[in-house]
Amino acid sequence: MKLVLQRVNNASVTVENKIVGQIDKGLLILLGVSKDYSEKKLDWMINKILSLRLWNDTENENKGFQKNIQDINGDFLIVSQFTLFGDCTQGTKPKFNDSMPGEKAKEIYELFLKKLKEKTDLKIQTGEFGAMMDVKLENSGPITIILEK
Repeated sequence: MKLVLQRVNNASVTVENKIVGQIDKGLLILLGVSKDYSEKKLDWMINKILSLRLWNDTENENKGFQKNIQDINGDFLIVSQFTLFGDCTQGTKPKFNDSMPGEKAKEIYELFLKKLKEKTDLKIQTGEFGAMMDVKLENSGPITIILEK
């Protein structure tokens, strides 16, 4: 699995001119599922994103990265993105041989959402799996972290 975490002030996903997911302060997460997926890796990713300290302590601005998403009562916007496993080492057209095929990837994406909802009461919004999506965000920082397991 690979996650791209972007700390945002706000973000939204639009499909066919309709907003399907929208958040305020929190994390926009682009989620890619590879063929070497395991539930152990998925669980590790969820625990990591819930505990990762990406926000400053507002009482002491000199101490950065003291608070996690739960501490700030942030939101999640989760967007599936198989292209995270695009291989561009040969030629000019990316190959996606390491990406999990669609139906199985969708099952894992839904399992990720289910397990995240079981672990937190924070707002969780999503894109639409397999759709052509327009993603808008206001990156905060900018802070972008890539997690791969």
